[in-house]
Amino acid sequence: MTRKNAWAGLVAVIALSLSLTACKDTKTLQENEQLKSQVSDLQKQNTQMNSDLQAASAARDELARENESLKAEVKPKKSKHSAKKTSRKKRRRS
Repeated sequence: MTRKNAWAGLVAVIALSLSLTACKDTKTLQENEQLKSQVSDLQKQNTQMNSDLQAASAARDELARENESLKAEVKPKKSKHSAKKTSRKKRRRS
């Protein structure tokens, strides 16, 4: 009788451990699926941010070129000849 009870207990323990293992596997699979979806979302965001960065860099470069050309235009517009200084007569003390 004790052998039968021992075998029955062993079978019960094995059945419970298999069911717990199966639950853990399904939980792990669900977590893996969630992580995969998060990774794909992050990859999409990374791709979008890279394209935004490239667009911003191109706009910055364009603005820098425009700024340089405007600076070049401003320099020639300044008068080339500065106003001549009038000589002032110094007062001499007598």
